[in-house]
Amino acid sequence: MTFRVTVFGAGSIGIFVGGKLAAAGAEITFVGRPRLLDEITASGLRLSDLDGGDDRVASAAFRAVTALEADGPAPSPGESADLVLVTVKSGQTADAARALADRVRPGTVVLSLQNGIGNDAVLRELLPACVVLAGMVMFNVVHHGHGHFHRGTDGGLAVADDPALERFAPLFRRAGLPLNRHADLLPVQWAKLLLNLNNPINALSGRSLREELAHRDYRRCLSLTQLEALTVMRAAHIRPARLTLLPPRALAHLLTVPDGLFRRLAGSVLAVDPMARSSMADDLALGRPTEIAWLSGEIVGLGTMVGVPTPVNSRLTELIAIAERGDPRTWAGPELLAELRAARTAVSAPR
Repeated sequence: MTFRVTVFGAGSIGIFVGGKLAAAGAEITFVGRPRLLDEITASGLRLSDLDGGDDRVASAAFRAVTALEADGPAPSPGESADLVLVTVKSGQTADAARALADRVRPGTVVLSLQNGIGNDAVLRELLPACVVLAGMVMFNVVHHGHGHFHRGTDGGLAVADDPALERFAPLFRRAGLPLNRHADLLPVQWAKLLLNLNNPINALSGRSLREELAHRDYRRCLSLTQLEALTVMRAAHIRPARLTLLPPRALAHLLTVPDGLFRRLAGSVLAVDPMARSSMADDLALGRPTEIAWLSGEIVGLGTMVGVPTPVNSRLTELIAIAERGDPRTWAGPELLAELRAARTAVSAPR
């Protein structure tokens, strides 16, 4: 059986995942912005990864339509997607759901492959007749241009388990993206959010992920954000899953060791494509709104709910907001560390 799959939000992640499914035999429709859709229509797709995989997908093997075209007449039931992958930024989730509302059949599986917590709840509210499931892409994708997208870090797809996924599981296995299914995905989502707290630090650094994480002061910044987040999570009775060799709090402390020791103890953290950057860095470079409200902002909001101060994540949120308004500054590691420490000290100082 050939499945029809719509990828709503054809950025680097959406194109990589959708392209791998196309290589495995699915009928793929990409919905996104003309900038990338025009490129892949002209060039086709090359999908490589750090393990040596290299798939080619001709442009004739997929459809590419803009969001405006997606708002046109609804397809007939026979033309509707069997599976929808939502890969838009978190701030666009509601708009994506509204655009899909008249274009999906009741019972269609809609899988949110997005950062942050709660995007599936937004989709579920606006698409009540669909089977909406949370999911996450646990790897980074680098766009090299000319239709070439490269998986630059380890990781796979984590999804909330549901019987509706059973029919699609063989397709994802053939694509080399097996579904890691969880009875409760929330602990995994919170653990991924902890790792994604590096996104604003990377964006402010102006460096690649490998360069940034190789510098102790940037890692110290990340440690501050993670330890603060873990304090908030504990107060909220949230236990993040263990996604790495070390549990989250131990990893946060490991980040602070000297560079040479870090390379020896956690060299795999630096085993990323030399061009890989966070998606937040890409958003700032393109002048787009970031997902800071769904990353550091999520910790700030949760801290407010449970009465725990979050000065470090609050300051990072403010610095990204300044960058979104066009401030081109990049922060050296010692400067950013001093800024975050000062924010923490200001809150803890006696009044």
